[in-house]
Amino acid sequence: MRTTGAVDYLCYSMLILQLLTQPAAKKVLRYRLAEEGPADIRIGNVAADLGIVAGSGEVTFTLESGSEYFKIDNITGELSTHERRIDREKLQQCQMIFDENECFIDFEVSVIGPAQSWLDLFEGKVIILDINDNTPSFPSPVLTLSVEENRPIGTLYLLPTATDRDFGRNGIERYELIQDSGDSVRRMGSSSGSNGDSHSGKRRFDDSSRNSFFELQVADTTDGEKQPQLIIKGALDREQRDSYELTLRVKDGGDPARSSQAILRVMITDVNDNSPRFEKSVYEADLPENSPPGAPILQLKAMDADVGVNGQIEYVFGAATESVRRLLRLDESTGWLSVLHRIDREEVSQLRFTVMARDRGQPPKTDKATVVLNIKDENDNVPNIDIRKIGRIYLRDGVANVAEDVVVDTPIALVQVSDRDQDQNGFVTCTVVGDVPFQLKLTSENDGEMNKKKYFLHTSAALDYEAVQEYTVVIVAVDSGSPSLSSNNSLLVKVGDTNDNPPIFGKSTVEVSFPENNAPGERVTTVRATDADSGKNAEISYSLDNSVNGIFSINADTGDIQVNTILDREQTERYEFKVVAKDKGMPILQGSATVVVLVADKNDNEPKFMQDVFTFYVKENLPPNSPVGMVTVMDADKGPNAQMSLFIEEEEEIFSIENNTGTIFSTVSFDREQKTQYSFRVKAVDGGDPPRSATATVSLFVMDENDNPPAVIFPLNNTYTLLPPASTVQTVVRTVVATDTDTGSNADLNFSIIGGNPYKLFEMDRATGVISLVGKLEQKHYGLHRLVVLVNDSGQPSQSTTTLVHVFVNESVSNSSVVEALVARSLGTPLNADIAGDPNYDLSKQRLSIVIGVVSGIMTVVLIILVVVMARYCRPKNKNGYEAGKKDHEDFFTPQQHDKGKKQSKKDKNKKKSKQPLYSSIVTVEASKPNGQRYDGVNEKLSDSPGMGRYRSVNGGPGSPDLARHYKSSSPLPTVQLHPQSPTAGKKHQAVQDLPPANTFVGTGDNISLGSDHCSEYSTQTINKYNKQSRSVICMLCDTE
Repeated sequence: MRTTGAVDYLCYSMLILQLLTQPAAKKVLRYRLAEEGPADIRIGNVAADLGIVAGSGEVTFTLESGSEYFKIDNITGELSTHERRIDREKLQQCQMIFDENECFIDFEVSVIGPAQSWLDLFEGKVIILDINDNTPSFPSPVLTLSVEENRPIGTLYLLPTATDRDFGRNGIERYELIQDSGDSVRRMGSSSGSNGDSHSGKRRFDDSSRNSFFELQVADTTDGEKQPQLIIKGALDREQRDSYELTLRVKDGGDPARSSQAILRVMITDVNDNSPRFEKSVYEADLPENSPPGAPILQLKAMDADVGVNGQIEYVFGAATESVRRLLRLDESTGWLSVLHRIDREEVSQLRFTVMARDRGQPPKTDKATVVLNIKDENDNVPNIDIRKIGRIYLRDGVANVAEDVVVDTPIALVQVSDRDQDQNGFVTCTVVGDVPFQLKLTSENDGEMNKKKYFLHTSAALDYEAVQEYTVVIVAVDSGSPSLSSNNSLLVKVGDTNDNPPIFGKSTVEVSFPENNAPGERVTTVRATDADSGKNAEISYSLDNSVNGIFSINADTGDIQVNTILDREQTERYEFKVVAKDKGMPILQGSATVVVLVADKNDNEPKFMQDVFTFYVKENLPPNSPVGMVTVMDADKGPNAQMSLFIEEEEEIFSIENNTGTIFSTVSFDREQKTQYSFRVKAVDGGDPPRSATATVSLFVMDENDNPPAVIFPLNNTYTLLPPASTVQTVVRTVVATDTDTGSNADLNFSIIGGNPYKLFEMDRATGVISLVGKLEQKHYGLHRLVVLVNDSGQPSQSTTTLVHVFVNESVSNSSVVEALVARSLGTPLNADIAGDPNYDLSKQRLSIVIGVVSGIMTVVLIILVVVMARYCRPKNKNGYEAGKKDHEDFFTPQQHDKGKKQSKKDKNKKKSKQPLYSSIVTVEASKPNGQRYDGVNEKLSDSPGMGRYRSVNGGPGSPDLARHYKSSSPLPTVQLHPQSPTAGKKHQAVQDLPPANTFVGTGDNISLGSDHCSEYSTQTINKYNKQSRSVICMLCDTE
């Protein structure tokens, strides 16, 4: 019993000690150490940083790597420096690194627990801090800069940069420019002491005087360097002074600061206005390590547009470290960069510097290019593969036990691959060989360096014990060197069995075509699923999801799917549902497949027009083959059963139909005046077997276009109407009757008088065409009136017709042929000339006024003589007509005197009216006939006026003068015969030519030119034109009584 208790006490003590000494969690150790330190400098305590209780000797520490520079106390875990001094600038991994956190030395510490109960390995990094142990220096103690004369103030020149092997705050901090003394500079063209004094005294830039010629400016370049620049602050004249000697000082930022200086000689030269230009701003090349001396690397090329010495280019190093100048050679004339000494990649991994191209002009111009040389490593190390345990997966002696139900992508081991080479030679590609369900994945995208990687070995697919019980996983690592080196390692994976295989259908989607109008209970299709497991795990039961709603059902054992209802494709064309297959394992696994039932069409629907009757309206005068309508027909079927052919059923074959669109075309142009409506049937036939058809009626109505002008049917142009002078106002004179074959507004006619109404005697109703008398008739209105009437419709554009209405104002018409002759003459008169009443009425009034004036003037002087002359003058007028130039030997027609005081009966009035020949107020002056005879008054009739038009007589009062009888008895004018070549009255007037009696003037607007000629002008022009041999002047004198 005591022995057992002692043993238990010892076990508990060891457990507590182990818990106190073992670190809680692994972490990466990081320390900081300044370079160039002596030996035994304390860096840090590993045990304290890891939280390990040390000092008793039971926990020991061993430095596995990094012992070249560091050492560790095995008991305390104190980490300190070794005898070898650390020079940061010479460390391989710190070359061309300008971030102090990036320059470090790796080390590994192994920690062994009490009685070797546990072992752990820790990684660490010692960041090497830079100290100011290098002085910045210029490439040469004497720097020469050529500056052109007459350069504008503010011109900037790049100065050679200094180099400092230190970096950061210990690197180059600033540049300073110190002016030269005037006594040490050679001057040209002047001996004045004042010129020397103006440059006397050496000053710093900040304290320079106003007459300073130069200023220093420092710019930060894109690659982090400081570029000194010389700025011209004064006018430079080479003839006055051809050089300047300045001092350029550079300082770093260390404490204490280090500095150096160089003489800057500024040479003033003539103008060279083109600088060299490199082909590229950055040249980059790969250089194999250990390349022999003289091996060419690359050629830098710059071009200069100048010629002669100003275009000759030389190449020199710019900002280049001492190692660059020691290892490389630059040909000044060709720009070839070659190896000067062998380069070891372990010492230098990259060389970065600038090269300047400088022409030989005065002053020379330069350009700068950056050169980056990557030192390529030689492949002389094979990759190393280490396979370790990870997570809960048991791994021992290269064997891992994995259950088959592990989740895909589960890590089962940790694989670490490393290569001592660098770059491509150290870049390792790790892969799993063979067809195994495992793959490698990086533990982290940024894990480790390029030549050291860690992978998780994952399962890439589900493991199946029934298929494969174990796998030999071979991992091969290959570096990218040339030739490449490789190594391999293997892991045996044993699979444990579980119910991990669900039922699987042969197809994820089963598509079947099934005809409509089926019988309920018919089998649609059969689905099958398989299970890779065995026993209960492989027994399968089928079921459908709830989306089928009883339309379909499935046999749970066989997988037969049957339909329970009659399918109609026109109602539902497609059914989609899921079939679920479940095994009987524990846990239950299942699989599913989608079943798509496409209902096949049968020709069980006939075509159907959208309307039984299609009504279309189309304008007349459309060109043939124009579309006049479109019918729409549909078929609920599908495929060939819904492919329809359209036909026109008509007798006249006027229409055709386009099968694809249902557009109906006409083969003729419609005329509404000929036919206003068309009706026919359209038939649609589908492509089913047997075919089905349907018909529809098409009614086509032709819409009117304003394509017909109005036609005047009454009165004719060559007719006239008689208007008695006693007619009262609002007397209907004439009604113009016109028709239009169009309809609607196109046939809505408007009437208006547009000419021949200078006295405003007549007015026309625009709607009815009734011409009414609106003015009182006077003596001057006696005679023929020609009214120009415009009849236009209301269409757009409007169509119009012009017609003539002749009104003869007189008591009666005794000699109709005279009036007809006047009407015929009117037809040949331009429409802009007014024909209205007696054209000589105003002339007669003027003559009467003259006579009265003359008589009144001499009446007091020759009263007796006037009485005698007037007696002799008046006596023959009561007997015969007066003929100018001849004796009074003929009798005049003397009207009977009427007693106004006596009333007469109607019979007496009619008798006297019929017997009365002429009125006393009419005086006729006749001209001779062509054969020397005279016209014999009323007893002689014109015989050359056949076929004159009818007229309508208007009864007047007994006092109205019979002007027509006067025209009949005394007018010598023959009937005017119109013909197409009838001359016009003048160029500015529009004449009516070739006017038959029933003709009308047709136009589309108010295009008839109307003039304002006086009636007398009309009389003289028409008489002179149509009868030059015979003249008749008709004078009508008003009875003043």
